[in-house]
Amino acid sequence: MNDCIFCKIINGDIPSYTVYEDDVVKAFLDISQVTPGHTLMVPKKHVQDIFAYDDELAQAVFARLPKVARAIKASNPNIKGMNILNNNGKVAYQSVFHSHIHLIPRYSADDGFGMKFTDHSKEMTPDKYKEIQQSIIDQFK
Repeated sequence: MNDCIFCKIINGDIPSYTVYEDDVVKAFLDISQVTPGHTLMVPKKHVQDIFAYDDELAQAVFARLPKVARAIKASNPNIKGMNILNNNGKVAYQSVFHSHIHLIPRYSADDGFGMKFTDHSKEMTPDKYKEIQQSIIDQFK
């Protein structure tokens, strides 16, 4: 992809602070550094999002995730945890349309990163859960 910023980083056309690279992925520091050590791991093959992965690419990319996460965590004794995020589609906050995984080290509850999960369980019924369940199960047929 000629206009993809991550492809340009992978090809070396744009400099990056690479922390890990092999024939499948490149991991580099996110320019925003939400917290120190915030890293992006991208497949070297251009795929837009998780929906474009085939089984082989998914196995190869996600098999490397723990190795990169462990290295980030070991790099600083103050890292107490890590959020691992993969945004898919504009509505899900994907802003670069080359699949990427955010590894965001967590130092404390007040380190500048937050997430919000809204509980909608009071709006659900057993029938509604079953309807959603079945509509997903049907997609595997």
